[in-house]
Parts: sequence; structure tokens; C-alpha cells
Amino acid sequence: MSGAVRVLLATRNAKKLAELRRILAEAGVAGVEVVGMADVAPFPEAPETGATFEENALAKARDAARATGLPAVADDSGLTVDALNGMPGVLSARWAGSHGDDAANLRLVLDQLTDVPDDRRGAAFVCAAALALPDGTAPSDEAVVRGEWRGELVREPRGENGFGYDPIFVPEGDRRTSAELPAEEKDACSHRGRALRALLPRLRELTDTR
Repeated sequence: MSGAVRVLLATRNAKKLAELRRILAEAGVAGVEVVGMADVAPFPEAPETGATFEENALAKARDAARATGLPAVADDSGLTVDALNGMPGVLSARWAGSHGDDAANLRLVLDQLTDVPDDRRGAAFVCAAALALPDGTAPSDEAVVRGEWRGELVREPRGENGFGYDPIFVPEGDRRTSAELPAEEKDACSHRGRALRALLPRLRELTDTR
């Protein structure tokens, strides 16, 4: 994309990259080329030690921007379960012990909710998304936004789309799990879609200042 502003999405998740690219295209934001971690030189990545999604997202964005010299977007997201007092929360990706073991994480949550009746299985997907600029010298060089998606958890996984806890999460007002939704429909209402769309004004500003 000749002449475009390169923006690093600090992830190796191809589905997240595709999602941000779709959201930018659907919003008519031209002049932004989204690249991922595989497209830049490797750099040390600090562990996620923040107590909130916002802290983790901003830390990741800052690290990526400083290491690459590119504007960087990072997100931290997870599942908060009412009956588990908001857990797994920021521990969602490593709830079962190993980071990124989606199947084990999902099964552990289901096991923990075995005795919880259907009317008390409320949950929400939460996403914090952060934008950091390489200079990072002024508050205006950073932005953090939050998106939430309420629903409830079913007892067995359904669907092949999405990742993580998508196969057990049914959004409010729907009967399908998040993993049964088409990508475009999920983008329109998901926690990550909401958070990324909230960043669109800041991403547009990057093209205005070229």
C-alpha cells in the first residue's frame, strides 16, 4: 500500500489482524497499512503483569511503538464470568495454566460452572485497545478505549469460527454462540470490534498528519 501509514497491531494472531483490516475498510479509513508482529524485527516482549485489561494493552502498545518506531495498537481481552466473580478476566489466556491453550481454558471454565444454573451463567467479553505513538512524550500520544459484550455461557462448545471462549459464549439477544456468527456480524457487535472502532478517530488522525 504505497504511501500508507504503517500501523503495527502487536499480535501474531492472524484473525485479529484480519479483523482490524476489515473494520478499517468498512469505516472507509484509507491510508493505513496494518502489519503484525511477523512483519517487524523481533523485540523483547514484556510479560502481561497488569491488574486490568487497560494496563496490559497500553504496556504492550508502548513496548511495540518504542521498539519498532511505528504507531502501535495492542489489545488485551478476556472473559469475565459473573459466577466466578469476574474471573478469569486478565488471566483468560492462561486460565488453565498454559498460555494460549484455548481448549484447556474453555474446558476449565465449563467445569467450574458445572453446578451453576442456566439463569446464573451471565458473562461478558471485555477488550481494552490502546494506541501508542513512538515518541510517547505527551498524553495525546496515547489512547486507551474499552469495549464490552454481554451474554451468557452455554454448557457445551458450538461453532467453528472465532477462537478462545467464543464457542461457549451466546451474546444477549441471540441464540448462536460467538463461534457460530459470521465474521462481519461478529465484528459489528463484539467487544474487540467495539474497542477497535472506538480507536478509529485516532487512526484517522495518523493519516491527517502525514
